[in-house]
Amino acid sequence: MTENKKGISYTIPLTIWLTAFFLIPMLIVLIYSFLKKGVYGGVEFEFSVETFKIFTNPVFFSIIFKTLWVSIIVTAITIIIAVPTSYYIVRSKYKEKLIYLIIIPFWTNFLIRIYSWMAILGINGFINLSLIKLGIIDTPIQFLYNMGAVIVISVYTSLPFAILPLYSSIDKFDFALIEAARDLGATNRQAFFKVFLPNIKNGILTASLFTFVPMLGSYVVPKLVGGTDSIFLGNIIARHLTETRDWPMASTISSVLILVTMVIVVIGILKKGKGEAGE
Repeated sequence: MTENKKGISYTIPLTIWLTAFFLIPMLIVLIYSFLKKGVYGGVEFEFSVETFKIFTNPVFFSIIFKTLWVSIIVTAITIIIAVPTSYYIVRSKYKEKLIYLIIIPFWTNFLIRIYSWMAILGINGFINLSLIKLGIIDTPIQFLYNMGAVIVISVYTSLPFAILPLYSSIDKFDFALIEAARDLGATNRQAFFKVFLPNIKNGILTASLFTFVPMLGSYVVPKLVGGTDSIFLGNIIARHLTETRDWPMASTISSVLILVTMVIVVIGILKKGKGEAGE
């Protein structure tokens, strides 16, 4: 067997996996978006574009804008926290132990972590009780069921996914470059923004994708800790699947979300490729 044929044979299992669990489900979702809603839920195999009228609804566009805007905010806050955290871990002599601490949340169920935050931020939660005992406030503050709670908890759940790629990127960085920049007269700020950040931009891009893309389809966090103004695209899709049982509508919104996600990922990959080529 030639080397070329060997290479092809190695990719067959991955190709089958991606086709079965990625391409085919996406095609099913796309096909469902062009079908008619069943009387008792599900779909009827009759061509229809009725569901696409939702894109003329200004309320729906406001939800799209809110989803994108909050996703950008969460991504920005996550990266701002993750960069110095990753830097500290790389420079620490206890970096292996610190990485374990970052990974530990993955060992705990996602819902349990959210409910833990609800116990901390609730009316009778740790923060409110502590503030009352210290005499700082007289009545509990409503930390939950608003956009702020969604952002805080989303940042918490996204941090491990941002820190790990940043840690990998920073760990490969030659810190002698910062010392050289300082010797040439650069300030700490200039060395950070003109030497350090440009050299870890691929890690920042990867961390941003790992944060932004899941936030676009976020459903659990807004549902559990968000208020009436915290309805995102993921919640709309879930509502049409479980409550109205309008599968074509859910598929239409999902198809657009998948398309937007793929475009963002492709742009990120192309930018990363150009960055590596430039280096």
